[in-house]
Amino acid sequence: MRLAFMGSPDFAVPALRALHTAGHDIAAVYCQPARPAGRGHAVRRCAVHVAADELGLAVHTPDKLRGNKDVLAEFAALNLDVGVVAAYGQILPQAMLDAPRLGCLNIHGSLLPRWRGAAPIHAAIRAGDAETGITIMQMDAGLDTGAMLLKRAVPITATSTTAALHDVLAQMGAEMIVAVLATRPPPMPQPQDGVTYAPKLSREDGRIDWAQPADAIDRQVRAFDPWPGTFTTLEGDTLKVLAVAPAAGSGAPGTVLDDRLTVACGSGALRLMRVQAPGRSAMEAEAFLRGRLVPAGTRLGT
Repeated sequence: MRLAFMGSPDFAVPALRALHTAGHDIAAVYCQPARPAGRGHAVRRCAVHVAADELGLAVHTPDKLRGNKDVLAEFAALNLDVGVVAAYGQILPQAMLDAPRLGCLNIHGSLLPRWRGAAPIHAAIRAGDAETGITIMQMDAGLDTGAMLLKRAVPITATSTTAALHDVLAQMGAEMIVAVLATRPPPMPQPQDGVTYAPKLSREDGRIDWAQPADAIDRQVRAFDPWPGTFTTLEGDTLKVLAVAPAAGSGAPGTVLDDRLTVACGSGALRLMRVQAPGRSAMEAEAFLRGRLVPAGTRLGT
């Protein structure tokens, strides 16, 4: 098929490569413009842009789509069979949804209608869901409301992180979009019940509230690995919390209970296993404690 691919982050790269390997005619790739990133603020291309360049594909990086008549006309002139979207980062106007002969398909990282929106993998882990997956969806004007073409599930375990699930789901989505284009399954409307939303996250979402139960904080840490990350305050410093484990103990929320960085929660306790102090590399808690005394009774988050 003749198609346009629209995606930006690492999550979308396996699908782009799979469609190319499958022999589809990728007329254009649309992704977010290069932007400053990292400590040096060097301008960097997004992951899809890098992959598309490697594959020798034409890349378009419009700042905006809505109201951009030149971009819409250019897209229509591609004479596409289908558009494939995976974490593009912009809302497609109706004119773009309608331009391809078969419309536009979205690779969405949840089992729709659960977790429509921007951060579905994070939301599923944080909510304690038993499973998540990929839905290939026919796009319409709503927020992830289109008819479903194919769904597959994967379990969420007690140690699942967004980082690990991201890679599994990215590869699954790549396989599924190739299968959908080959078999053209009939669309099935989404159920009207069970709808939930996963809003865009900010760094402040990673602040740990020690008054929450230990299992909820554990899920937050795993859900926000690697971004936006979780953090607390220790004697005025921001301490990134990279990994935790359930532990015995109780006390006032946020109180360090022993010399091993066991912290009381609203119910139960957690041991901080891996942390990162300002200006330092990430390290195991034992290594951190060799360089900084954190006695029992210290309060975190204040």
